[in-house]
Amino acid sequence: MKRIKLVVAYDGTNYCGWQLQPGMPTIELMLNNALSELLKEDINVIGASRTDSGVHALGNVAVFDTNSAIPAEKICFAVNQRLPEDIRVQSSVEVEPFFHPRRVKSKKTYEYRIYNRKIEIPTQRLYSNFIYYDLDIAKMQEAANYLVGEHDFKSFCSVKTQALDTVRTIYRIDINRIEDMIYIKITGNGFLYNMVRIIAGTLIEVGRGAYPPEKIIEILKGSDRNLAGPTALARGLTLISIEYENDYSF
Repeated sequence: MKRIKLVVAYDGTNYCGWQLQPGMPTIELMLNNALSELLKEDINVIGASRTDSGVHALGNVAVFDTNSAIPAEKICFAVNQRLPEDIRVQSSVEVEPFFHPRRVKSKKTYEYRIYNRKIEIPTQRLYSNFIYYDLDIAKMQEAANYLVGEHDFKSFCSVKTQALDTVRTIYRIDINRIEDMIYIKITGNGFLYNMVRIIAGTLIEVGRGAYPPEKIIEILKGSDRNLAGPTALARGLTLISIEYENDYSF
């Protein structure tokens, strides 16, 4: 038995998120089916980030165990032939048998895209959040800086979260504009349910002048979801990468 680590990219538009849901199309289901068909075993992947419905990924991570003799590095090519075109495994390597993608230290980077112009371009609609009104990205960055560091992010997670500990560390948040697209890139040691989308929604509120950047301090201290901004649309969010503290591959 060996453990294989996959790096997975996908367009989340047509899926009900990562995690298995009865009778619903999910990324996990598609991977399980394709791998089981390829390896002639009952495969159940374990994902690092259980992204929501409509959220995209360039570098989510998953592992599974197999007795197959197929070389680990060739599995990605073979399984991609069995996956729908909106899911692609970028790499496959053998890792230590104890490696669990959610239980070892890592840095996750997400990017939230805001398409900011007066009239929407249809080709951008599935991969960004269209906002027609002006946004002040300098104020958004000022507000974002208050979120950097270790904080209790209870105000910035869904009330449906099952996490008992809502303390997380954000290493950096960078906000940049290139032509009509605003990019919010955020790196942290982990994120709560809907946390990145709520942060994005709150920064949008700051950007449009609904409240000043320093309001973030009050929101953090309040530990109340009602204090933060709305949850931004899922389609603007992409999981960019997951970096592990150690290399667990052979």
